[in-house]
Amino acid sequence: MRTYPIISVTCLIFGSVVFWAQSSAFEVPDSTRPEIRAAKIEGNLKLTGNLDDPRWNTAQPVLLNYEIQPGENTPAPQKTIARVLYNTDYVYFGFDCKDTDPAAIRAHISDRDKIFDDDFVGIILDTYGDYQRAYEFFVNPFGIQADLLRTGYNEDDSFDAVWETAGARNKDGWTAVMAIPFKSIRFPASQEQKWSLTLGRIYPRASRAFFSWTPNDRNNPCLQCQGGYLTGISGVQSVSSVELLPYVVGQQSGQVADDSDPSSRFENGKPKGRVGGGIRFSPTPDLAFEAVVNPDFSQVESDATQISVNSTFALFYSEKRPFFLVGADMFQNQTGTFYSRTINNPIGGARAIGKSGSLSFSYLAAADRNTPYIVPGEEGSDVVQTDVESFSNVARGRYDFGNETYVGGMVTTRNSARAHNYVGGLDWNYKFMGNNSFRGEVFLSDTKELTDLNLFSDTRQFGSTGRDAAFNGEQYSGSGTYLSLRHDGREYSANLQYQDRSPTFQAQDGFVPSNDNRTAMFNQWYSFYPNSAVVDMWAPEIDAGIHYNYEGVKKEQWVVPNVYAQLKGQININAVYFLVNDELFKGVQFRNINRVSFNLNSRPVSVLSLSGNFAFGRFINRTDAPALGTGHTIYLTALIKPTSQFQIELDFSRARLRSVGTGDLFFDGYIARTVGIYQFTSEFLLRLIGQYDQFNNKIDIYPLFSYKLNPYTIFYAGSTYSLSDYGPPFGTEQTVRQYFLKLQYLIRT
Repeated sequence: MRTYPIISVTCLIFGSVVFWAQSSAFEVPDSTRPEIRAAKIEGNLKLTGNLDDPRWNTAQPVLLNYEIQPGENTPAPQKTIARVLYNTDYVYFGFDCKDTDPAAIRAHISDRDKIFDDDFVGIILDTYGDYQRAYEFFVNPFGIQADLLRTGYNEDDSFDAVWETAGARNKDGWTAVMAIPFKSIRFPASQEQKWSLTLGRIYPRASRAFFSWTPNDRNNPCLQCQGGYLTGISGVQSVSSVELLPYVVGQQSGQVADDSDPSSRFENGKPKGRVGGGIRFSPTPDLAFEAVVNPDFSQVESDATQISVNSTFALFYSEKRPFFLVGADMFQNQTGTFYSRTINNPIGGARAIGKSGSLSFSYLAAADRNTPYIVPGEEGSDVVQTDVESFSNVARGRYDFGNETYVGGMVTTRNSARAHNYVGGLDWNYKFMGNNSFRGEVFLSDTKELTDLNLFSDTRQFGSTGRDAAFNGEQYSGSGTYLSLRHDGREYSANLQYQDRSPTFQAQDGFVPSNDNRTAMFNQWYSFYPNSAVVDMWAPEIDAGIHYNYEGVKKEQWVVPNVYAQLKGQININAVYFLVNDELFKGVQFRNINRVSFNLNSRPVSVLSLSGNFAFGRFINRTDAPALGTGHTIYLTALIKPTSQFQIELDFSRARLRSVGTGDLFFDGYIARTVGIYQFTSEFLLRLIGQYDQFNNKIDIYPLFSYKLNPYTIFYAGSTYSLSDYGPPFGTEQTVRQYFLKLQYLIRT
C-alpha cells in the first residue's frame, strides 16, 4: 500500500517518455520570418503620445493581425499598427491602437511597472538573436512604462532602464510612443544591426487577449523565437556613456530602550546625514563597469510581513535595492547560490557586466559591515544577524550556443576574519527536438565557520557527518545538484526534476535554507483550448515526488492532482488536492496529511482585481513536539482603483491550526495590510502603508512622498512608525520611529 506513490511516479515517467519520443516542435525558419525596417530620421522626436509628426509617415507600417491568446492565430478583433524610427541616439516605436469601444479601455496613472492590469502595447527585443535573454518594454494609454528582462521561461520586473514614453487617447482608440536610448540597451558592436523583435498588444476585456505581429506555434514554448526581425539600424555601434549617481540622505530615528517593557523610556536619536554615490562607465554597448562608495542600500518599499508561525526555514524576500538589480538575471539559478540580501550593509561595491560574441560575463564585489548568516539544515534553518565584517565576490560566465542552449560557471566567495565560504560550479541548458530541454547545475562548497559561540551555539547535527551548526570553527565541504528534463507542447507537457544537497552544503552568499536532501519530482499536464463562452483554456495536472535524506531515510512522498482553468472575466483558478502526502518530521511519521487548496486570480472590471489562496485540511504543527492538526491558511488581496489616479490594495493573511488528537488550539492569527496610493502624475505620488500583525501585536505605518523622474533620479520623504499592543493597562505604545529624506540624481553623458 505504501509503495503507491513510487509506482505512480514510475508510470508517469514511462508515459512521458512515450510522448517525448513521439513529439517534435515546429521551428520557424529565418527565411519565413517577417521584417520591419527602421527608417532613419534627423533630430529627436517630441514625445506627445500622438503619431502626428510627419516623420512617422516615412516608417514602414506593420499590422498586429494575430490573436495568439486566447485565440490561436485567429484574426485580431481590433486593428493595431506599429512603426519604427531611429536616429543616432534613439530607436522609436510608435503604436496606433484602434478600438471600436474607446470607453472600455482600461488605463491608470500609476508608478512604473504597475500597468499589467491595463491595456498596453510593447516589444520583446532580443538584440543578440540568440534567444537567451530579451528586453521587454511596455507602455499604457497614459504613457506609463514597464520594463522587464526575459530569460527562458522567466520575466524579471526588477530590471529598470532609462527610456521615454508618452500615450494619448482619442475617439478611435489610443496611441503610444517609446523612445529607447541606445545607451540603455546592450547589442553587438557591428555596423548593421539585426534584432529579433516581437510586437504585441494586450487587450483586456472578457479575456486578456494578446495581439501579435507574427503567428505563434503553441508547440514552441519560446515566445521571442517566433517574432520577426528589426533591420535597418546602422552606424550606432560606437555608443559609450558615463553615468554618475550621487545621493544624499538625512534621517532621525528613535526607539524605546527596551521594547519588552511598555514603561521603558522612548529615546530620540540625533539627526544623521549620509552622502555617497556611484559611477558607471560603458565603453561599448555590451560592456559596463560600475563602482559605488558609501552606497545607500536602503529600501523605501517595506517588505510585507509573512506568516512565519509554522515555518522552520528562512523566509525569502525579494531584492528592491537598485544596485543589486542591475544584471541580476546572470546570477539567478535553481540552487540559490547568490541572494543579494545576504549582503546587508555594504561599505562599497563594484560590478562589471559584459558580452563578447557568445560569451556573457558578470562580476560583483562588496564589503559588508553587518553580515547575516543562513545556517541550513534538514528540517529547518536559522538566520543569524551579526556585526561581522566580510568581503564577497560573485563571478559568472556563460557561453551561449543559440536556441536557448548554453553552458556556464559561477563562483561565490565570502571571507571574514578566520572564516570563509567558497562555492563554485557549472550549469547548463540543452534544448533538443525543438520543445525539449535538459537543464542542470552542479556546485561544490567549502566552508570554514566563524569561531564565536556567543553568536550561534546550536549544536544540531549536519546529518551523520560529525559536524554541527554551532559557530565553533569547523571546516567542511559539500555539494549541490539540480537536474531537470522538460517537455513543453501545445497539449502535453511534463517536467522531471532531481535535487540533491549534501548535509554540509552551504552557500553563504546565497539562499540555501535546507540541505541533507535527495528529492525526485515529476509533474505533467495536458492543456485543452476550447475558447468557449465560459472557458478559454483548462489543464489537468498531476505532481508526484519522493524525498530522502543522506542516510537513506524517506522523509516525504506525495501525489497531488490539480486542475488549472482560465475562464472568461479574466478569472484564473487552480484547484489542488493532496491525495497522498506523508512526511517524517522530528522523528515522528505523519501519514495522510490530506488537504485541498485553491488559487484564484480575477480582473473582472477595470476598477477591481482579486486574488486569493486558500488551503484547508491537515497540517503538521512544526514544533519540537510535532503533532497533526486541522486548520487553514488564507491569503487574500483586493486591488481597488476607483479613479485612474487612486488605488487601494487590501491584503489579508490568516493561519489557524487545532490538534487532531486533543482539539487544543496550536495557533490562530492574521496579518492585515493596506496600501493607499494617489498618483498625481507618472512621476509624483503619495503613499500610505498600514499593517497590523496579530501574531506579534504590532502595528506599522509608513507614509511616503515620492518623486521619480526616472528609475534612478528620485526624491523621497517619509517616515516609519512601529507600535506594540501591550494589553491592559498599557495599551498601544510607540516603539520605533524614523523620519527620512533622500535625493538621488542620475547624471548621464
